[in-house]
Amino acid sequence: MTRVYNFCAGPCTLPLSVLEEVQAEFLDFRGSGMSIIEHSHRGVEYDAVHEESLALFRQLFAVPDQFEILFLQGGGVLAFSMVPMNLLREGEEAAYIRSGTWGVGAEKDAAFYGSVYTGWDGKPHSYSRMPAPEEIEIRPGTRYLHITSNETIEGVRFVDFPRLGVPLVADMSSDYLSRPIPWELFDLVYGGAQKNLGPAGLAIVVVRRSVLESSNRKLGSYLRFDLQAEKRSLLNTPPMFAIYMMGKVLNWMRAVGGVAEMKRRADGRSGQVYRAIDESGGFYSSPVERDHRSVMNLVFRLPSDELDAAFLKGAEAVGFFNLKGHRSVGGMRASIYNAMPDEGVDALTAYMTEFAARHG
Repeated sequence: MTRVYNFCAGPCTLPLSVLEEVQAEFLDFRGSGMSIIEHSHRGVEYDAVHEESLALFRQLFAVPDQFEILFLQGGGVLAFSMVPMNLLREGEEAAYIRSGTWGVGAEKDAAFYGSVYTGWDGKPHSYSRMPAPEEIEIRPGTRYLHITSNETIEGVRFVDFPRLGVPLVADMSSDYLSRPIPWELFDLVYGGAQKNLGPAGLAIVVVRRSVLESSNRKLGSYLRFDLQAEKRSLLNTPPMFAIYMMGKVLNWMRAVGGVAEMKRRADGRSGQVYRAIDESGGFYSSPVERDHRSVMNLVFRLPSDELDAAFLKGAEAVGFFNLKGHRSVGGMRASIYNAMPDEGVDALTAYMTEFAARHG
């Protein structure tokens, strides 16, 4: 078997050692005679997996004791609705940053469940940057400011989080556990697991306990964050396999140096690709303003559609897959998540340099 380099924006590449470990115990989990996906979610075997994953997530992301960690289904998109359902009471409103596709989507869905307004819109800037703090409109009494820490499609990110005296709610789907965050600024963070943490099917919500005390109780049981916290995300059958896989990835992260090491790797590897872009003499170009470039989702363009096609064909021939940009923006996108090996980035930049020399 030959492993390729998978630059997909999600689901993501996972550590090979994790995949091999899961393969080895898939039929017989820890001598139990059955797979983890066959165990009861109320049994002692799965309970140990669940509790270990909760503890590892808290440890690695340095989640303070004032926060609950929830493992939920539905991904980040369901959380677009669950956040305003739980946090916005009658007469309250929230501000949303429209920084790209997912910021716009979060605001659109939230509007079905509460009063929301646009704190800043990136559309006039072609979603090529994030706002400066002074550009963000915050009305008096705003319950929270929703941000998307990293826009997967447009390739922009908040390098520094806004400090505007209003609690932050953040969708961190595509840069979860890739850098430390200042928890004092946040009431809630959430995101799907399928970028940095494991397979699709799991969302992790981290919510301040004081928020749960006043959250909306007039919701179906699954939708209530307070009930999910009370039941430790075991209100119903959780996405067991996704949680089990995430626990393996979190153990791998801890072994290689934790979030600080993930940040070091992300900064170095993204810098390597951006140098290949910026030093190509204009053959490659980035539509993102330099100070706002994502270190997870690196978007770039070639001079023509014909060269795009040739670049992708040549890339697949040498084992680089899923480099095509999102259909809404075109171009190229290299998603370099935590588990991407350095060799993959080395090989990609070498290919980019060679391709530009032949076609530039």
